[in-house]
Amino acid sequence: MRPAGPGIAGLPSLALALSLALALGAPLVACGPEAVEPAPQAAAPAPEPKGSPNARPELVAQFRADRQAERHASDGQGFARFGGTGQEVPVSAVAGQGVRLPIVFEAGPLGIAAGGAVFLQVPPFWGWSGVQLELPEAPGFTTVSTEAEGVELEPRVLEATLLAVFVRGRALAEGEEIEIVFGAGPALARADRFAERAAPIHLAVDGDGDGVRQLLAEPLTLDIVAGPPARLVAHAPSVIRPGEPIPVRVCALDAVGNAGVDIEGLFRAWVAGAEGTVHAGALDEQGCGGLELRTPDTGLVVVSVAGPEGLQATTNPILIEESAPQVLWGDLHGHSYLADGTGSPEDYYAYARDVAALDVAALTEHDHWGMPFLDERPEEWARIRNLVEDFHEPGAFVSLLGFEWTSWLYGHRHVLYFGEDGDLVSSVDEATDHPSELWESLRGQPALTFAHHSAGEPIATDWTIPPDPTLEPLTEIVSVHGSSESAETTQPVRGGQPGQYVRDALARGYRLGFVGSGDGHDGHPGLAHLAGPGGGVAAILAPERTRESVLAALRARRTYATNGPRILVHATLDGAPIGSDLPLAPEHRLVLRV
Repeated sequence: MRPAGPGIAGLPSLALALSLALALGAPLVACGPEAVEPAPQAAAPAPEPKGSPNARPELVAQFRADRQAERHASDGQGFARFGGTGQEVPVSAVAGQGVRLPIVFEAGPLGIAAGGAVFLQVPPFWGWSGVQLELPEAPGFTTVSTEAEGVELEPRVLEATLLAVFVRGRALAEGEEIEIVFGAGPALARADRFAERAAPIHLAVDGDGDGVRQLLAEPLTLDIVAGPPARLVAHAPSVIRPGEPIPVRVCALDAVGNAGVDIEGLFRAWVAGAEGTVHAGALDEQGCGGLELRTPDTGLVVVSVAGPEGLQATTNPILIEESAPQVLWGDLHGHSYLADGTGSPEDYYAYARDVAALDVAALTEHDHWGMPFLDERPEEWARIRNLVEDFHEPGAFVSLLGFEWTSWLYGHRHVLYFGEDGDLVSSVDEATDHPSELWESLRGQPALTFAHHSAGEPIATDWTIPPDPTLEPLTEIVSVHGSSESAETTQPVRGGQPGQYVRDALARGYRLGFVGSGDGHDGHPGLAHLAGPGGGVAAILAPERTRESVLAALRARRTYATNGPRILVHATLDGAPIGSDLPLAPEHRLVLRV
């Protein structure tokens, strides 16, 4: 796999996300800040380009050909475990540090024919070493062996993190084993820089040697634990009514925002300028804690926090005022290991609530992207639905059900449901592969769609299709991909297409409000900017932490966007709040409080 070059504003290049579920072996471009051109494939004829100016119709053709391809009964058969001759079984790895992964593959009942292959897919994103066979002293050196007499193995690196082990000589019979040691040399292999429980490491089998492979039913899993404590974060509500206490949430994190660092002890918090009144709290086993502070009757304050090991933090600005509009903070777009991200869905929502102290959060996994595909795993969609309801606590934390409609023809949109249920709508199905068909499938439901990274890569939005005024009143204007507002803004989205920016959409007459969201793939909703130059959060002017109140605010465009910091903004035009429709007049009065 060749790198795509330096990432935006210093972000590392993002590796190619290879889906081993693809019958044709077609690689997938990782849906993060960087992307890589897929290798050419002998697939179904690609349709004529249409939709987005950087549409990828060949990907859609590959996906559809994959669905129609037949798999041999031996494809995807077999078992894998950590271990091997004289090898210590890994228990966990520290984020960004070296690890040796000895893997034993055992052939299934039908074995593997001569010419067939076993594939090892190291996670292709977030800092894992590539697989290499030539340099024993370098990271990622990998060895392959078998004790099956008469079987010869031909290892071949197909992409940076994809190893194929071809069976030669004779077939590998049921129960016979292949040993693969990833990180066999003294430099070991570098683990994911983001912490997660049960990080999946996939293997696949082409049992009959026809070039079609299938994932094993169960991936290997490894816990990636956080590095040493490096920073403290502290958050509080942006608006507090006089007489109410200020709840402050404090967490110690490692250098890239991972929670669960090894730290313990007390932290101290006080209103800046009022050091005489200090409150103390304790960090729990996850390095987090909370407390409440009494404050002056009115005014604008911040809270300073001092923790163990010299760590310090300051909260976002807090306005104590009776009539100020309530501002809720949300991250409405992010990913987990169910596709091309890091971390489990469970840990995603826990981080949003307990670490980032968000008011609103949504996991929006890709419908047809990653390893393997969510639209082919109804049990995982059910898992997400149940999880969302488990985390939802009206009045305290709003969890939303969502997914990403990952169209490589018209641009990516994430879909949010504001009820207890909703269907996963596939962008690959011909009945729902156009934005108008997506909107018709959602008509009448408490749902919204959001175009994102709409100006550039990995794919721009087709703005010739007017956004549905009911289902798409907003657009995600900033995320880890950068800003889609215009080419002149700070950190514009990579690969921006002329005429595709949000300002161009407004010039078409579209009425759109703005949200930011992370589009994070690091398991850190609300704090994706900690690991790079920017992220995104949505400021939602809603009076209550309920789905109904949040939906009403979003539909009314009572929102604004930042690229991570929780900046407090109150704006009116002629006394009307953000999102209002006003008649043109010779003069208007704009009032801003920032």
